[in-house]
Amino acid sequence: MYWLGNAPYSFTDWFSGLFVSRDDLQQENEELKTRLLILERRALKYAALASENNELRRLLNSSEVLDDRVIVGEVVGVSPDPFSHEIIINKGESDGVTTGQAVLDAEGLMGQVIQTSQFTSRVLLVSDSSHAVPVEVVRNGLRSILLGNGETDELDLVHVPDTADIREGDMLVSSGLGGRFPRGYPVAEVSSIVKEPGEPFVTIQAAPKARLNQSRLVLIVFQPEERSVPENGQTAPENEEAN
Repeated sequence: MYWLGNAPYSFTDWFSGLFVSRDDLQQENEELKTRLLILERRALKYAALASENNELRRLLNSSEVLDDRVIVGEVVGVSPDPFSHEIIINKGESDGVTTGQAVLDAEGLMGQVIQTSQFTSRVLLVSDSSHAVPVEVVRNGLRSILLGNGETDELDLVHVPDTADIREGDMLVSSGLGGRFPRGYPVAEVSSIVKEPGEPFVTIQAAPKARLNQSRLVLIVFQPEERSVPENGQTAPENEEAN
């Protein structure tokens, strides 16, 4: 009798529990949206960290094959001028960076340092129309000059005679002539060759190896210091003890 008498109230409580107020649903919906945004932000952060980790691995592998001392820098700015291909890196005079140093990413040569401050440096990319790199063909040692033309995906190989042995797919590396860029760094790959009848030179385009408008981490190259040579013309031993 007690259970039967209390049954209507128990049934009412159970039935009312099946329905949630509209305010409670809205509140729960907002909480779920907030959690979703937090999880999405974390996922984006993890993706960015994974991408940075992969780029650091590529840089590490690249630095292992270089004969010169390098430091890792980060791109912190780009030039707003559409006709000037320059980037800003977070390494400067306090890190020993000087004007003229070569800058690379994990794939190839990006450019050279043209201005330094205490903590940052400006880098002129190889794609800038004022930039030139002495290069040579890996396959046969043919030397030429690679010029920027204002396009980030295309460079011009100039002064190549129409009789020169050069093919599409040939790898171009820095020749070291002029002393500005160390020898042997990948710069570009020949993408097209056009021979005009009667013209003494061929028109050649090459695709840069470096990811000029994508790479965020770079290598700044320090060329090895030359040893001092005594007057007798012999290099002094490094650990020679004074008599």
